[in-house]
Amino acid sequence: MRVEDIAAHEARFDATGVNSNGIRHNMISKSIGIPGDGSMDYIDAGLASGDESYFYKTRFAKDQIVLHFTMGQLGGDMATLARQNDHVSVPFVIGRNGTIYNLFPSFYWSYHLGPGAVGGNKERSRKTLGIELSNIGLLKPQGDELINDYGGVYCRISETAYYQRQSFRGYDYYATFTDAQYTALIVLLRYLTDRYNIARNFLAEPDRYTAGSAIQDSGGIVSHANYRATGKTDIGPAFDWQKVIGGVQA
Repeated sequence: MRVEDIAAHEARFDATGVNSNGIRHNMISKSIGIPGDGSMDYIDAGLASGDESYFYKTRFAKDQIVLHFTMGQLGGDMATLARQNDHVSVPFVIGRNGTIYNLFPSFYWSYHLGPGAVGGNKERSRKTLGIELSNIGLLKPQGDELINDYGGVYCRISETAYYQRQSFRGYDYYATFTDAQYTALIVLLRYLTDRYNIARNFLAEPDRYTAGSAIQDSGGIVSHANYRATGKTDIGPAFDWQKVIGGVQA
């Protein structure tokens, strides 16, 4: 899907609530207060069927927030993260239009770090809060165009607003995030850090882009790349960390 078609794609999902697998989500508009910090608007996007088999209804104390990008588009993202009996999901997804979608209560959990994760996939997935930013992720040059990991054209190389050239883990081009996503992410992070008493701290460079055993004890806000030394590119340096840090710590 070309980047200029994404807005219409997200609008269709918002209007119908139907993901790429033909499964309908609730799409109930809600708002929740953040003490001393306004409120957060979001969409309750659990499955309309009531199926809850994509997450575990067991509570664990949360000690960290992990940022991801989906490597897809919203309808497919929601389908993947709400797949029946799959148990690979996150409580929050942020669309490119800045909408926050809540797939399940954040005090429950699902796997989101993957095999080989520092500290163990199960141990750390259930104690961390995952947030997925809808974003195609890594891009590869092909002639005068950039293609996504599935072989589809994303944009022309001349359309520099839609990507950032930044070498990270073997790739040189990454799709950019929208201002609306950054704004929504900051609000969501302020809400979650307040609710779960998680420190509003971030790793310093270059630790921000590496994985290591200390990550599970660092608390604060990290990314998937900090838990996986190989195989994951989310979220690396092609991301406005300073914008997010400034907004969360303001």
